[in-house]
Amino acid sequence: MGDGGDTMSGVEDLGAGRGPAWLDSWLDANAGQVVAWRRHIHANPELSRAEHETTAFLFDRLTGAGLSPRVLPGGTGLLCDIGPETGQPRRTVALRADIDALPLTEATGLPFSSGTDGVAHACGHDAHTTVLLGAALALATARSELPGRVRLIFQHAEEVMPGGALDVLAAGGLDGVEQIFGLHCDPRLPVGRIGVKSGAITSASDLLELRLNSPGGHTSRPHLTADLVHALGTVITGLPTLLSRRVDPRTGTVLTWGAVHAGEAPNAIPQTGVLTGTLRTGDRGTWAELEPLTRELVAGLLAPLGVGFDLQHRRGVPPVVNDAASTELMSAAIQEALGEHAVTGTPQSSGGEDFGWYLEHVPGAFVRLGVRSGQARARDLHQPTFDLDERALLVGIRVMVGTALAALTR
Repeated sequence: MGDGGDTMSGVEDLGAGRGPAWLDSWLDANAGQVVAWRRHIHANPELSRAEHETTAFLFDRLTGAGLSPRVLPGGTGLLCDIGPETGQPRRTVALRADIDALPLTEATGLPFSSGTDGVAHACGHDAHTTVLLGAALALATARSELPGRVRLIFQHAEEVMPGGALDVLAAGGLDGVEQIFGLHCDPRLPVGRIGVKSGAITSASDLLELRLNSPGGHTSRPHLTADLVHALGTVITGLPTLLSRRVDPRTGTVLTWGAVHAGEAPNAIPQTGVLTGTLRTGDRGTWAELEPLTRELVAGLLAPLGVGFDLQHRRGVPPVVNDAASTELMSAAIQEALGEHAVTGTPQSSGGEDFGWYLEHVPGAFVRLGVRSGQARARDLHQPTFDLDERALLVGIRVMVGTALAALTR
């Protein structure tokens, strides 16, 4: 991986002049470098738990700024503390970014498109990483003035369940931390706007894999065997319906099948089949109840049909539930950094995000960073054509720095 050292100019700082003075100066001098970092990371994406070069890129820049990052035990992702070099800090707060990419082939046509076949930063993690790196190096210039310690969490493996956040926790990444904050790109919001919501902002997300087995047989004699394809169809249509009648609809619980495979010949009832999908809910309490309920319902649906089954219910991530006080603090910090117009409401998403694991341990808040330029039709996250307005990088740095300062001085 190259050094991403080429600078470029022309990116507008939408919060210019709003301070603090040292942040204004740093962004004015380094805006082009920030864009170069993002483009370099974008062009060199790495899959979950394989982010070795990205980790090395971050390590080199942090150590170059006089900081002392430590790589997580698995070899990817890192932690880094910033604060006064003497004395015991009054508070420690954490800022987190995810660094992994998706197994997608990029189709943006950008000159800095992914150089790795079948891997792309189509969820904005290149921007998240760049924002936190920029915040880190800006904070490093004022470390002696900081009223406490800021812990940077460059987290690997957000895109796989149950997520790299658990590795961070196991490595002591939140030891001594009193609050944690993060953000995620949102192509529905224009650049310069930040989506804020107290309470649940994402949903729990589990994976279901149902494997069926049958003696098989000829399609002319389904009564002499167990019709496996019919059984699959019964679960495909029946399980979502039953869940909708057993779970409070206000929880936003939804089961969506993603793949089904069985058989090859039109006149042969197959012996095996597999059905996979995602089960999501916006309610933390409901999430705890879904696995036993799903097993009960699947068994009831299949009992009359004579097929055998094995259900793998893989628990994924809990909802991200923003603490009210932390959300209020972050909202005020955003308005201080960007102006009152910057804060807007945002709905709860049915998507999953492993930042929720951190909030099971300490209070915090997670917001949505507007990245839509308005000059072209918005491309959604996880699409091979996803791109973002690079002005959002400087916006994100101001949000993260401002939030950290506000949390340390509350």
